[in-house]
This record gives sequence, structure tokens and C-alpha cells, in this order.
Amino acid sequence: MSQQKQARQQAGTVEESEALRIPEDKAEQLIDALNTDLASTYVLYHQVKKHHWTVEGAEFRDIHLFLGEVTDDLEESADMLAERAQAIGGVPLSGGSTYEQRAPVTPEGQDVFEIRTGLQNDMEMFGDLVEAVREHIQLARNLGDYNTEEILKGILESLEDHAHHIEHYLEDDTLVGEEFLN
Repeated sequence: MSQQKQARQQAGTVEESEALRIPEDKAEQLIDALNTDLASTYVLYHQVKKHHWTVEGAEFRDIHLFLGEVTDDLEESADMLAERAQAIGGVPLSGGSTYEQRAPVTPEGQDVFEIRTGLQNDMEMFGDLVEAVREHIQLARNLGDYNTEEILKGILESLEDHAHHIEHYLEDDTLVGEEFLN
């Protein structure tokens, strides 16, 4: 446990950046959006990671590797969101319970489901996050923060790509016998 008596910056506060010159009222809105996306990204990350660990069946290897790549990309996105929130004067969220409390998405829970169900749950959460990031891109544009807008656009591209691939995994065209499909 830290012996430091005072925090350098308290969670939920904004310190205006002299270098970036984003006014505090705008920074507050942007940091709130970034932290919301950060929370959602980590909730999604943990759900996808669970599916990466628990996938079984004839297509195990391909799905396992794909979900590993997805979690790597989600972790990278979370890092970019947190670093941008800090750069514009905020304190990035941290901690599992903090993420779940703050995220507007709901994880499927701790049980292990068939991979089709898990992927459907992932695709639903990806869709929710895609919609939120689109809104936050518009917010950043409206507030004149073009760097945050560009960061979010890159994250959106990755989210949409993964959601699209999950949608393909869920199609009914498969080499696995029909008796294995629900």
C-alpha cells in the first residue's frame, strides 16, 4: 500500500492541459466519453477472453486464434482510450468493478455457453460499443478535438471489422455437420 498521503490527481477531476489547449468544459465531456468507451472495451475484452479460453469443438483452433487477436486489439484500444483521457487532463478509469459499473454494456455472466451463444453475445456487445463510439466521434468533432476524433475512428474501424468477422462465424454455412448446429 502506498505511503503517499495525497493523490497527484483525484479520479473524476480534470486538469486543463496547457499544451493541448482544450478548455476544461470540453475536456470534461471528452474524458467522460473516453472513460465510458474504456469501461465498455474492458467489459467486452473480458467476455471475449472468456470465450477464447473456453471454446471447444471442430472449429476450436480457428475461433481460439481469432478471439486471441480480438482481445489483443481490444486491449490496444483500451490503452489508446486511457492515454488520451490522461493527455487531455483526466484520470482514466481503472479496476474491474469500476468498469462494470460505468459501462453501458452488460456482460453475459460467468457461465460457459456454447460458442455460438457466446459469439452472439459478443456481437451484440460489439454493436453497442460501435454505436457509442460513433456518437463519441461526433462529440469530439463538435468540440473541435480532431485528435480524439481520429483515435476513435481507428478504434471504430477495428470494432466494426471484428463484429463483421463474428457475424461470418455465426452464418449457417459450415463444414461441421448440421447435427452440431442449434
